[in-house]
Amino acid sequence: MITVALLAGCGGQSHQDLRNWMGEQGKGVRGKLDPLPQIKPYEPFAYADFDLPDPFKPRKIEPVKGTEATSKLAPDLNRRKEPLEAYPLEGLSMVGTLEKGKTRYALVKTPERDIYQVRQGNHMGQNFGVVVGISDTDIKLKELMQDGAGDWSERSSTLNLLQADQKQEQKK
Repeated sequence: MITVALLAGCGGQSHQDLRNWMGEQGKGVRGKLDPLPQIKPYEPFAYADFDLPDPFKPRKIEPVKGTEATSKLAPDLNRRKEPLEAYPLEGLSMVGTLEKGKTRYALVKTPERDIYQVRQGNHMGQNFGVVVGISDTDIKLKELMQDGAGDWSERSSTLNLLQADQKQEQKK
């Protein structure tokens, strides 16, 4: 009961001094708003120059006639992909070699621990790599890389034999 009486006493004041101060502060103040800007109607633009290059597609700068480079290294994109072309070269490991007749094969392990036999001429890696040589310690490849301008260039890569100590680490 006492709490209710105290609250009623506090709420009973009308705060007239606060109301007077607020009234005095707002006497000389007048608000001014700038007029809204005039909105221009939208005029659609029809792009009729279809014979011009698309400005949103990257383009290759064409060489001047007569100075054209003879780089015809583009891979055969219609060729059926081989299983080892699904993996980046860094994810594959050479684990051994074997010979059948006069043909040497390399044994290549995938990240899923599948083993494939590859010989010279097989493809592997995601950069159109072709096996050009197999030795007891490595597989030599020629890969085709495309630059930002669309030109193809050739690079040599090597996949080294996985040593015994590396095999132990890979099992972990």
